[in-house]
Amino acid sequence: MAKKPEASDRLIDAALKLAAERGWRDATLPEIARAAGVSLAEAYRVMPSRSAVLDGFARRIDAEVLGADAVEEDSIRARDRLFDVLMRRFDALQRHRAAVSAILRDAFGDPLAALASLPQFLRSMRWMGEAAGLPMDGIGGALRTKAIAAAWAGAMRSWLSDESPDLSRTMAALDQRLRWVERMGLLGKAERGGGGAGASEAETGAPV
Repeated sequence: MAKKPEASDRLIDAALKLAAERGWRDATLPEIARAAGVSLAEAYRVMPSRSAVLDGFARRIDAEVLGADAVEEDSIRARDRLFDVLMRRFDALQRHRAAVSAILRDAFGDPLAALASLPQFLRSMRWMGEAAGLPMDGIGGALRTKAIAAAWAGAMRSWLSDESPDLSRTMAALDQRLRWVERMGLLGKAERGGGGAGASEAETGAPV
């Protein structure tokens, strides 16, 4: 007999389904809990807000990306390693594109919600830098995180409308933006053996 998914996973799955079908703004937490077959008391215990649901979704995507094999060849440039990691993220999000599109559309219409999600988003981008073997500590790491976030956000605009089977438009947009980051000197010196285990355990999650 298959093990029943955890309440948190069911809440995330239900939220994504409702967002794709009806939009994120109209998907209330009681409706998400009801669709997930989770009581309000249990929902409050594991994910007491819609922001917490999005954070859980981001953790799931982070884990999928970070769980992939690390690129260890010293001959690969930092930009190429980061490109590979961020495209893994787009691949992980691909099956949820309708839901992500609805969430982003409604978030842009709610500045307070967008601001509330920013710290989680930046932490997630730091994880992506860690996975690419980039130095992410200190002031330099903070600037690098913001540069990665800007490149990701710009490429996501292309991804949301990219119907090509190989996401070629997304790859071209991401490559262009990472070249700009590289020219600005923000990629730093790549560290050997970048992978999912490099980031601090205190850093978690992001919306997408």
